[in-house]
Amino acid sequence: MVTLLSLAACDAPPELREQAAPTGTATPTSTPTPSATPTASDTPDTAPRSPTPDPSATPCASGPTGDRVTALLRGHARVLPRDVRVTVRKGPLCAEDWQYTVLAVTGHEELQAVTRGKPAALELVTAGTDVCSAEVRAAGPPGIRALACDGVPGA
Repeated sequence: MVTLLSLAACDAPPELREQAAPTGTATPTSTPTPSATPTASDTPDTAPRSPTPDPSATPCASGPTGDRVTALLRGHARVLPRDVRVTVRKGPLCAEDWQYTVLAVTGHEELQAVTRGKPAALELVTAGTDVCSAEVRAAGPPGIRALACDGVPGA
């Protein structure tokens, strides 16, 4: 018993005291442990913020009309023949300077069209039954990508 008491009285050498594991039961604390890298809440937000574009596509206020998209598809793009009946089913929906339009074509499947640019200088990006092209995926605004690639209604 004397040997046990003498051993219990011994303490760790000074160089190991700081490394020694704590004894007893650990109790949780409410003090957060600092992380090695600062998080967004750790650093002040000093960067100027620019307005973020709306990620959804909305009806075009000053964009092209459905008739303008149809004229592009019938004319220079040569996607639609002049004698086929076309009705705009959805759109044009705009996001940034891109547009998404769905057309009903008599005797054919529904036709989707992705265009961009101003109404007077409208440019066809792609048209067809699947308009999720590499250009739309890589450069299209989120709202147009959601409509063209994910089929999200009203995106």
